Amino acid sequence: MVQSSIKPEAQWAELYPQALERIMSIPGVEAAGAIDNFFFQSSPDDTIIPEGQTVTPSGLGAEQVMDDGVSADYFRTVGVPLLKGRFFSERDGPNSLPVAIVNQRLARRFWPNEDPIGKRFRFGFQKPTDPWISVGGLVADMRRDGLTKNPVSQAFLPLTQDPARGMDLVVRAASDPVKLAAALRSAVGSVDRTAPVFNVSTLDEQLHEQTAPMRFETTLLGAFAALSSLLAAIGIYGILHYSVAQRTHEIGVRMALGAKRTDVLKLIIGQGFRLTLSGVGIGLVGALALTRFLSSLLYGVQSTDPMTYVIVSLTLAAVALPACYIPARRATKVDPMVALRYE
Repeated sequence: MVQSSIKPEAQWAELYPQALERIMSIPGVEAAGAIDNFFFQSSPDDTIIPEGQTVTPSGLGAEQVMDDGVSADYFRTVGVPLLKGRFFSERDGPNSLPVAIVNQRLARRFWPNEDPIGKRFRFGFQKPTDPWISVGGLVADMRRDGLTKNPVSQAFLPLTQDPARGMDLVVRAASDPVKLAAALRSAVGSVDRTAPVFNVSTLDEQLHEQTAPMRFETTLLGAFAALSSLLAAIGIYGILHYSVAQRTHEIGVRMALGAKRTDVLKLIIGQGFRLTLSGVGIGLVGALALTRFLSSLLYGVQSTDPMTYVIVSLTLAAVALPACYIPARRATKVDPMVALRYE
């Protein structure tokens, strides 16, 4: 990803298409596109007013949206799928009828259960006499303001109709993109030497920087979870082992009265497992009640993820098995007369 800005306003609409054309001629470049801001940190501050829908004077009924100018090949470059309609093309020039591509969230907000293609809207800052903007395409949602946040409503306009002073140039490379940095700078400079190019980096580096705090929190939380699981396993093993060892005298009585070794083992292990399952059940209820407070720290997994609960429960049950079996087996091997005298 390359960030660039242009000083002369008259060149805004011309420089980026020319720069993208030069970039596409670089060996190893598969696709290239441009957008106002690839990532954004602030909340959407523009409003959208669909044709035929009422908006109160206070603005109620309008939808907060993020609007960006993009080049014709931007969506193909970043791999955002087109769900309906079409991408921008050369026919969407500065003198053509205004057109836009919207995302799924915006379409669901204003045209639920309808085909958004052909629908029209205006931005809140436009005049009533300005022409309506027609929806020409529908694309999938993107999390441009953070992986853990829900997608916001987004409307994309053709770069030719919505030029910007500074834009992010996005390049898809066939090999290591870092090796193309010098060539990318040169391509932009060949169009306008006064255009500053800065923050040349890969998308992986950008995402790695954004997710660094979350990875630290996840690592710390995982370490505490592992430690608590270890302490729980040690506690289960210690309590069950001690409980069975205290029953050595009882085991001796059962053996003296003719009980078989396998029957005694089944009895002890069964009682230990019932106790363990009761504890696991109580723990699951408590976990389901408390983990909803951790949902803000999770991404890509639900706080009620069934696989996590199954794995933890099986782990604790697996700890209970040797905790019951080892002392019970040892007690059944002791001579009944010795076990009867066990204190």
